[in-house]
Amino acid sequence: MRHVLSVDVEDWFQVGAFESVIDRADWDSLLPRVEANTDAVLALFAESGVQATFFTLGWVAARYPRLIRRIVDAGHELASHGWGHDRVFTMDPATFRADLARARGTLEDAGGVAVTGYRAPSFSIDLRTPWAHRILAEEGYAYSSSVAPLRHDHYGWPEAPRYAFRPLADADLVEVPVTVAQFGARRMATGGGFFRLLPAVLTDYAVRQVSADGQPAIFYFHPWEIDPAQPRVTNAPLKSKLRHYSRLGAMAGKMRGLIGRHDWGRMDAVVRDLPSVQTLGMAA
Repeated sequence: MRHVLSVDVEDWFQVGAFESVIDRADWDSLLPRVEANTDAVLALFAESGVQATFFTLGWVAARYPRLIRRIVDAGHELASHGWGHDRVFTMDPATFRADLARARGTLEDAGGVAVTGYRAPSFSIDLRTPWAHRILAEEGYAYSSSVAPLRHDHYGWPEAPRYAFRPLADADLVEVPVTVAQFGARRMATGGGFFRLLPAVLTDYAVRQVSADGQPAIFYFHPWEIDPAQPRVTNAPLKSKLRHYSRLGAMAGKMRGLIGRHDWGRMDAVVRDLPSVQTLGMAA
């Protein structure tokens, strides 16, 4: 079973945990680290010869177009993470459509390839956004990986299917939720900060669990997670600081181990080979 290795390309100051203490107007004045960190991720992947999907902010692509070209030239998939890390449930349909168009245009100009995949910032497609999948389908996206099928204090759609589904009965768009581990009725997240903070055996367990169901695992992390030297935000809430900064120095090594223990690939290739996909929604 080939699983999905994905990277959400954003800088350290763009994360949801700091949005209450870092003003968006200040982003361009802060020390940028996304280019160097993403290059480090590219080098890490090159060590193992794996390909991945890079869900990238349009904001990043506008400032580092050569980085976008390096991602594409290395054989990875370029996909959209929206423009400026706004959660989908903070937008109305028209604003969401404009955000998609702005990000996609910038990504495609920089990368020279078509962008057909999307991941919402902070997995923010849920019951509050019943119109989002319709807009993605109308805009020609092949897939979305924007749902976390669990309950979390910042995001989550616990009622969503655990595996890939078609949210619309009259469209080919596939939603591919990120992988969670199932323990009875409880679901636990396995990627990003959860992988960094918890024992790697939890993610390995989840990968084996979904493989036994004939499904690919969908793993994600961020370039800033392998950067222990990034600036510290001293006025952030303690919980946010603990989540963001803990075990940054261990992440690269943990990633090498995870990559070596399983077979990984790009999201677009894995989606094409998905087993039968249930249809969840009805025609609009």
